[in-house]
Amino acid sequence: MKGNSLRLRLVATGVAAIVLALAMAGLGLTLLFERHVGRTVSQDLDVHLKKLLADLEVDADGRIVMTGGPADPRFIEPLSGLYWQVADDRGQTLRSRSLWDSSLLLPKDTPAPGEVHRHVAIGPGDAKVLIAEREVQLTINGRETPITVAVAIDAAHVAAATTAFANDLVIALGLLGIVLAAATAIQVGLGLRPLDVLRRGVANIRAGRDFQLASGVPDEVRPLVEEVNALLAARASEVERSRHRAADLAHGLKTPLAALAADAARLREAGQPDIADGIDDVIGTMRRHVDRELARARLRGIAGSQPDVSTELAPLSRSLVATLARTPEGAGIEYDIAVADAVTVPFERSDLAEALGNLLENATRHAHNRVRIAAADSGEIDVEDDGPGIAEAMRPIVLARGGRLDQRGSAGLGLAIVQDVVEAYGWTVQLDRSELGGLRATIKPRAAADRDDGG
Repeated sequence: MKGNSLRLRLVATGVAAIVLALAMAGLGLTLLFERHVGRTVSQDLDVHLKKLLADLEVDADGRIVMTGGPADPRFIEPLSGLYWQVADDRGQTLRSRSLWDSSLLLPKDTPAPGEVHRHVAIGPGDAKVLIAEREVQLTINGRETPITVAVAIDAAHVAAATTAFANDLVIALGLLGIVLAAATAIQVGLGLRPLDVLRRGVANIRAGRDFQLASGVPDEVRPLVEEVNALLAARASEVERSRHRAADLAHGLKTPLAALAADAARLREAGQPDIADGIDDVIGTMRRHVDRELARARLRGIAGSQPDVSTELAPLSRSLVATLARTPEGAGIEYDIAVADAVTVPFERSDLAEALGNLLENATRHAHNRVRIAAADSGEIDVEDDGPGIAEAMRPIVLARGGRLDQRGSAGLGLAIVQDVVEAYGWTVQLDRSELGGLRATIKPRAAADRDDGG
C-alpha cells in the first residue's frame, strides 16, 4: 500500500484507535484490579484483626496476653510482610514474631471504640505497610484500659500482584489487538471492494469491453455509478455529434476544394503553371488536414469499443499495394510484402487501412526504387523504403500533434495521422533508419515499445 492509499489511511486509523482503546482499557483494568486487591487486603486485615481481638485476654497479674492469635504462618516468619501488634497505655506491647525486633509505628490518633482506622506507614526494613488499627477497652485491675490492636501488611505485596496482573494483561491485550487489527484490515478490504470493482469497470470501459459501469453495487456507491454512467452517456452523445459535425465540415469543404482544383487546371491551361501549382499545394494541405480530422472524428469513441476485433494483415497489405502501384508515384516502385497469411492485428480494418495506407503512401512518395512491408508473428508491422529517410532530430516532429515537415521536403501529416490512429488502440509508431537506406516506420503495442526502450 502506498503512502497516499485510502486503504492504508483507514487501516492505520483503525489500528491507532484500537491501540488507544486497548491502552485505556488496560490502564482502567489495572486500576480496577489494584482497587480490588486493596479491598481484598483490607478484608483480610479485618479478619486477622477480629481474630486478634477474640484471642486477647488479661491474666491474673493484669497483663495482656494472646491466647491463640491468627493462624497465618506469615505472622511467624520474620519480616514476612504480615505483622500484628497489641499495646496498652501502660507501655505493655505484644508483637508477632514476624516483626522480629521492630515495632509498628502507628500514627497518633485515637480510633473510636469499635472503629477501624486504616493507615499507610513505614514498617520493618523501611518498607511501606498498610495498617488496620482498632481500639478496645479492657478492665485491668479495676480500671478501664484502652488497648490498641493493629495488623499490617507490606504494600509491596499489593504492588507485586498488580504488576503481575498488568504483565498478563499486556499479553492478552496485545493478542486481542492483533486480532482486532487483522479484523480491521479485512473489514477495510471488504468495504473498499466496491471501489476496486468500479476501477475494473472503468478499465473495461476504456478498453472497450464495456460501455457502462455495472449497477449491482452497494447503495452507498450506486449514486456515483449512476452519475458516471450518465456522464458516459453524455460523452458518447457529444462524441457522436462531434463526429457528425466533422463529417459535415469535411463534406462541405469538398465542393470548394474541387472548384479550386478546377480553377488551378484552367490556370495551368492558360499558361500560368506557377499560380496553378501554388493553388494545388494549398488544396493538398487542406485535404490532408481534412483527412486527418476525419480520421480523428471516426476514431474518437470508436477505437477499442469493439472487443476482440482483428484484421488479417496480408490481404489488406496486398490491396493497398495494388492501389498504390497504379498511381504515378508507385508505378516504378518494387513492393516487397513479407507478411504471413496467418498474421492478424487487433485493429478494425478501416482504421488499419488508414494507418498502413499512410505509411505506404509516404514510403512510396520518398522511395527511389523499393518499398518493403514486413510483420512479425506478434503483429508488429515494419514499412521501409530506400529513400532519403528522415534525420533523427526531425523524427519526433513528424509524430508530434500538429507537427509537419511539408515545407522541409519530408513526410507531412501522414505520419501524424498514423500516430493518432494507432494511439487510439494503445499502440505507437517508432521511426528508425532502414536497412534499405531510407526510413523504417514500425507499428507496435505501446507495452512492447516501453520494454524495448527500457531494455
